[in-house]
Amino acid sequence: MSEESAERALTSRLRLAVVRLNRRLRAQRASAETSSAALVTLTQLSAMSCLHKCGPLSPGELAAKEGVQPPSMTRVIAALEDAGYLTRSPHPRDGRQAIVALTEAGTAYIQADISAREAWLDRRLAELDDGERAILAQAAEIIDRMAGNQN
Repeated sequence: MSEESAERALTSRLRLAVVRLNRRLRAQRASAETSSAALVTLTQLSAMSCLHKCGPLSPGELAAKEGVQPPSMTRVIAALEDAGYLTRSPHPRDGRQAIVALTEAGTAYIQADISAREAWLDRRLAELDDGERAILAQAAEIIDRMAGNQN
């Protein structure tokens, strides 16, 4: 196998592995939801996760971090506010803007979602030996660097 075809094979295997792992992790979110919790779309979940990581933001800042247009983010924010997961407050320096932040319910939702996904991943990692986990630790650093450690 030539070096070029070996690199193509690695590209394909890595892409498929990341897609499959992402799909399996996304499937774990159902266990984080309860019948009393409002259903949250993946787009809404992403916005909530960004606020969980970055703290309160203006809608424009949130839209930029999520890579969506402001009108789209306005709809996401409105739905999450209606569900009780976000609050809006006046911007401290610009009266024309607002700041959005997670409510206690929003934070609890994100934490439950994270816990469900990490519990699934913990179980899968426990099936590996020490050497395999060490390799994955290195791979996680490399993949994070490749992804640009965004948001």
